[in-house]
Amino acid sequence: MKLTPLADRVVLKLVEAEETTKGGIILTAKAQEKPSVAEVIAVGPGGMVEGHDVVMTVKPGDKVITSKYSGTEVKVDDVEYTIVRQSDILAIVE
Repeated sequence: MKLTPLADRVVLKLVEAEETTKGGIILTAKAQEKPSVAEVIAVGPGGMVEGHDVVMTVKPGDKVITSKYSGTEVKVDDVEYTIVRQSDILAIVE
């Protein structure tokens, strides 16, 4: 199954959390934070949304940072994705 976002929506796949710190300390599952960095999988066409013209600035393959509790989580073919509005994306990671 393929997800195709509509309007100003973006499909994201979360990047796996680090299991070790830079100093080499191994973290338990409880100590790991929910990752805030995600990879853009698919982007909607933009267009007129709530009376405003929205131009999509992210593209598939971009790494982005989102608001911690934004979006809707969905599971397709045993892979978890998050669907957010482009306005919920805080930054593009380069």
